[in-house]
Amino acid sequence: MAAATNRTSAAAFLALLAMTAAWGSTFFLIKDLLNRLPVADMLAVRFGIASVVLLAVAGRQLRMSAQTLRRGVLLGLLYGIAQILQTVGLAHTAASVSGFITGLYVVATPVLGALILRVRVGRTTWLAVGLATVGLGVLSLNGFTLGYGELLTLASAVVYAGHIIALGRLSGAGTAMSLTLVQMIVITALCALAAAPGGIQLPATSADWAAMAYLAVVAGALTMFLQTWAQAHVEATRAAVIMSMEPVWAAGFAVALGGESVTARMVVGGLSILAAMYLVELTPRSTARPAAAGEPVPSTLESR
Repeated sequence: MAAATNRTSAAAFLALLAMTAAWGSTFFLIKDLLNRLPVADMLAVRFGIASVVLLAVAGRQLRMSAQTLRRGVLLGLLYGIAQILQTVGLAHTAASVSGFITGLYVVATPVLGALILRVRVGRTTWLAVGLATVGLGVLSLNGFTLGYGELLTLASAVVYAGHIIALGRLSGAGTAMSLTLVQMIVITALCALAAAPGGIQLPATSADWAAMAYLAVVAGALTMFLQTWAQAHVEATRAAVIMSMEPVWAAGFAVALGGESVTARMVVGGLSILAAMYLVELTPRSTARPAAAGEPVPSTLESR
């Protein structure tokens, strides 16, 4: 039993790591597409394609109970609102600052868990959260002022943290596909509403459609499924720390594919985030696994 639990935990860790790698690989694609497509339009098309692909792939695996629908709608609203807040904030702040502030969901997740669910977070996990935050800052920041865009982006980080906590509470391995599909449909609807006033613009070239397909299928449908499944087995704060690997992957892809040079900031920031992941994976798990669908909330995230 213990061996099976360890294998599942390792698989969940790898699933979240693969998800962040996919997210990190999208930097150049999104940056290029946004030269020709409005942000809301790109998001609506991206998540719309992802929804169709999931519906086609899921088939008989779907278990669409009323409970799954309710939970999927809540989770989709949280994620969709976070996407819109982040996107609007990005229009009023630098991309590097936006990336850092968005990554503060690493801090917001244990704070919200403590405030809302009364989850006790151990000192080692707080140390890991601090290391991940330092790593994000070193990778992303060259100084910033707090204005309208930064405040909106900070709000998106809090909502993302809420999504991580809710997903850890409501997801179950047996309903991961159904829950993922409902989330995708709700996110698509929200982004389409944001894009609707000016009409939704579609990609105009085959290259743009190919990029959109990758963003939708790999960095959309697949990553949402991986997160939904993995968070049935990984505590919310641990998941948030693992997810802070996204800028490390982005920096790696920038060096490998974008012609950028390795810098001291990349090395120090990346090592800080890796150290944070090492800490959360070494700390003892709580005796109960994270709550899956229909199960009670665990009282601690780790042993003190």
